[in-house]
Amino acid sequence: MANFQKLMKQAQKMQEQMMRVQEELATKTVDATAGGGMVTAVVNGKFEVVSLKIEKEVVDPEDIEMLQDLIVAAVNEGIRKAQEMSASEMSKITGGLNMNIPGLT
Repeated sequence: MANFQKLMKQAQKMQEQMMRVQEELATKTVDATAGGGMVTAVVNGKFEVVSLKIEKEVVDPEDIEMLQDLIVAAVNEGIRKAQEMSASEMSKITGGLNMNIPGLT
């Protein structure tokens, strides 16, 4: 029974650490660019786009599709980088165990 209680305390400690990391990740951001830096997306650790910068040189009323593609590429790259950042921070707690927690992996 003592081993079970010890295991439960360890699980509770890990859960608290994971919650703290999630809070920290919400304040961290990653930058991603597309089109040679013409479009920059900033994504936080909650996988939210917090800013989007578009250089005026890439805005061409005759080619809106290219701009749309660059925005999508920058945002997707930002989300991918944020996911990597999140997975890296969580693996420090879990020791590399695949916890498969929705929204974190």
